[in-house]
Amino acid sequence: MELLAMLSQAVFDGDMDKAAELSQNAINEGIPISDILEHGLISAMHEVGDKFKKGEVFVPEMLIAARAMNRALEILEPEMIRGKIESKGTFIVGAVKGDLHDIGKNLVGIMFKGAGFRVIDLGTDVSLEAFIKAAREYNPDIIGISSLLTTTMPYMQTIIEGLRSEGIPAKIIVGGAPVNREFAQSINADGYAENAAEAADLGKSLMGM
Repeated sequence: MELLAMLSQAVFDGDMDKAAELSQNAINEGIPISDILEHGLISAMHEVGDKFKKGEVFVPEMLIAARAMNRALEILEPEMIRGKIESKGTFIVGAVKGDLHDIGKNLVGIMFKGAGFRVIDLGTDVSLEAFIKAAREYNPDIIGISSLLTTTMPYMQTIIEGLRSEGIPAKIIVGGAPVNREFAQSINADGYAENAAEAADLGKSLMGM
């Protein structure tokens, strides 16, 4: 549908005003909200993620596209609530205690939101207790833990062991500049992603999508 293709392009280009206008037009034309989400927003963020993995776009472009997607979501949200559109899963993300870096974590949240997940961002400097509290409150399908400092990496294992000892059933994925696949395996994470786009693909894979 031409209107949804235009919306997808507006999100990809990071044109907030146009994304909002086209989202409202799609609603006015009676296009199902699920189609607007899938073919207007999610498809755009999927394309952004693909190009990011190929080195064809970079972090600034991802952030600009995400800003346009969020503006479109503001228009769609009342209709989503009215129509009770279900998310594809709930994702909790946070940077570990002692780590105040948030750009990578924010990008991961953006890509999960762009993939149709409900995203709960716990921010930075997140303790095991805070992860457990959030997991009990939101019942997530996936929990993402990030670390940007080698000194905070060991706390990832503390969080994973703590969540599992509490019987939290969510899949746990890890990432961050100093983290690699071998480390992720050594702390018994369910998955590792090198960047935000790969993290969203991993999340979808863990959900069987």
